[in-house]
Amino acid sequence: MVAINSPQPSTLPPPIGRPRLVAASDDECVARLAHAVAEHNDHKLQEVAELIGRLAVPIE
Repeated sequence: MVAINSPQPSTLPPPIGRPRLVAASDDECVARLAHAVAEHNDHKLQEVAELIGRLAVPIE
């Protein structure tokens, strides 16, 4: 039995050029997204977009 709060890896195929996002749990992606947004760094926009895209499917 899996605990509800236990982070689960995504079953989505890896995005081109960013396979590490797939191995990350939803919780890790949310934490990385929060950190990237808090930095207000324009160089992180691609990562922010990829993290939002990675999280969009599980949220649906």
